[in-house]
Amino acid sequence: MQMTSSTPTALEVLTSIFGYDQFRHNQEAIIQSLIQGEDAFVLMPTGGGKSLCYQIPALVRRGVGIVVSPLIALMQDQVDALRQLGLRAAFLNSSLSFMEKQDVEQMLLRGELDILYVAPERLLTEPMLNLLDQCQISLFAIDEAHCVSQWGHDFRKEYQQLKQLAQRFPNIPRVALTATADARTRQEILEQLNLQQAGVFINSFDRPNIHYTIAESGSNARQSLWRFLEQKHPEDAGIIYCLSRKKVESTADWLMQKGRLALPYHAGMTQQQRRQNQMRFLREEGVIIVATIAFGMGIDKPDVRFVAHLSLPKNIESYYQETGRAGRDGQPADAWMNYGLQDVIFMRQMLQDSDAPEQIKRVTQFKLHALLGLCELSTCRRQALLAYFDEEMKEPCGNCDNCINPPETWDATKAAQMALSCVYRTNQRFGVTYVIDILVGKTDKRIAYNGHDRISTWGIGKDYTQVEWRGIFRQLLAMGYLQTDMEYGTLSLTEKSRSLLRGEETFFARKQRKAEKASRQHATKQSRTRLAEKDQELREALRQLRARLAQEQGVPPYVIFHDSVLDDLAGYRPATDAAFLSIHGIGQSKLEKYGELFMEVIRQHPPADTPPQPIHDEQYLEDAPRVTSLSDTVNISLNMLKTGMDIDTIAKERGLKSTTILSHMADAISIGKLERKQVLNLSDGQLEEIESTARFLNLSWGENLKPLYETLEAQWDYGTLKCVVAGMQTPGETYE
Repeated sequence: MQMTSSTPTALEVLTSIFGYDQFRHNQEAIIQSLIQGEDAFVLMPTGGGKSLCYQIPALVRRGVGIVVSPLIALMQDQVDALRQLGLRAAFLNSSLSFMEKQDVEQMLLRGELDILYVAPERLLTEPMLNLLDQCQISLFAIDEAHCVSQWGHDFRKEYQQLKQLAQRFPNIPRVALTATADARTRQEILEQLNLQQAGVFINSFDRPNIHYTIAESGSNARQSLWRFLEQKHPEDAGIIYCLSRKKVESTADWLMQKGRLALPYHAGMTQQQRRQNQMRFLREEGVIIVATIAFGMGIDKPDVRFVAHLSLPKNIESYYQETGRAGRDGQPADAWMNYGLQDVIFMRQMLQDSDAPEQIKRVTQFKLHALLGLCELSTCRRQALLAYFDEEMKEPCGNCDNCINPPETWDATKAAQMALSCVYRTNQRFGVTYVIDILVGKTDKRIAYNGHDRISTWGIGKDYTQVEWRGIFRQLLAMGYLQTDMEYGTLSLTEKSRSLLRGEETFFARKQRKAEKASRQHATKQSRTRLAEKDQELREALRQLRARLAQEQGVPPYVIFHDSVLDDLAGYRPATDAAFLSIHGIGQSKLEKYGELFMEVIRQHPPADTPPQPIHDEQYLEDAPRVTSLSDTVNISLNMLKTGMDIDTIAKERGLKSTTILSHMADAISIGKLERKQVLNLSDGQLEEIESTARFLNLSWGENLKPLYETLEAQWDYGTLKCVVAGMQTPGETYE
């Protein structure tokens, strides 16, 4: 964008280049301040329009705007977006070749750039500073300015050296921008960057479109995540954060097995792998990124519909910034987090093992306690979140889990005293699991050897389950009544515990939500012994089916399904593909292989209070030849077809979907017992389109057909596609 003597106004730039007709929040005041040559500090929530605050004045003022950016990927995204708008933007970083770097530097010297992005490490080199001395600069923008603060959550030493800009370029306005900074961090940003005289612009931290949910970990955090995804975001793009690289990889693999497109992102991957996965996330629809905190700073994807945490973030600032990557378009979005006792212990171990000075460790510990307080809160999440950033919200938000489904609290003073006393009676030498075993009266070799089955606290907590005890211990840790040894994980009492043990204060604990209990509709693990009597017969029928399948395939039964899967199938009786997939241990592949077989057994064993439906299938096994290499359910459908019934009639007669019947036919086609033309009504052109696409995708019989279904834009159902692919391997078949 070449500036002339008739330089446009900020509003004209906003309208003509960026396509907006009015400024948001206090963008206009910030922009005018910079245009007039004044410094500014901008605190604006993610998605609030921070970039425009420096991009527009960089275009209105003469010269090139220099933007300090911490991440290569962020630079690339911003430059791509600006070039789409017709602006002359570029970046200088290590991803460029020597010749590319030379080209950018020459454009800079010739005044052919409107905006240049550069990392702080490169900006502060003497060659780069000498280069800038020869240029007309409109402004310096320091993005992600919280990186300058050692009290912040993304501290980078290089940022503190940016104070040099004030001395070297005293007449060029500077603006520092961030989405997350508490009062202490804000003050340090101003001091470290010599911005004490800058105008300070602080917007509301509130993101009203984000729904906050924080749940205690149950027996299976992944299943909680899966329910959340299935219920609220079955096809949406989102980000899932984990603490460790190993957890990132395993979670991404697990989601892929479940049928979701999930890609890992962590520092242990090559730069090329990270860049490729990030590009797919930004440019494709419905992609889930599973990442450590290495991912996300500056990500500008507007339609991220959820951010989920499978591990605790480091502090509230990190939580706010990471959740702020959802719903940047202002549309409803979710911030979902699942946390547990092990998260607390792990975070504290990381803190203890760090090389940070003791003062930093104390502040970090405080921030962790503040985050745990937000997790254990029984009142409005948003009010507490905003209060942390010194912003008052007078009324509850009505858009967080505590507002919509207020948690119950209970007087847990007696239980807390039991817990603290048991820690004391075991000489403060054991971890949470062992102490809980004593409280519930468990006997094993270790407890007997230590003589802890004879102490006064053995068995006194039998009225509470182990899950309830874990919740109590988690809250005792979060509230500072207990602490853990960083090396061995053993529990010990704090000074604060004295008053509670003496009965001088009351301890109110948050009750576990009903949705987390075993009575919920979605699948959770349950003990086989807890199956209702009416479910035991079904469980045995499922076991027999599993045994037959295992024998046919020459594999152990557990390769088909684990016992716990049979328990869940019998207990929850899934009747649809989605419900079947919700069972822990079942992925897309096993759904396709075994779903209909097992769901048919379930249908044939209705609960005692459900009137049995008339079943006419047996006659089709008795009256027609049976193809023994196929399962009973496929033989039934095949024999009904041979009596002259069409697919829809068979489906109606059997109470199944037409796509399911077509899947049965595909099994018969795959072994040459049926031809496609006997089942499908496709033209030669349609058949060729499906076959050529399948070959392009390198798909064969028995593989997941979702890529084929999506590539063909859902023109044909899965049953039809299965029949076509099954016939591609059948020798000598023609289709007329």
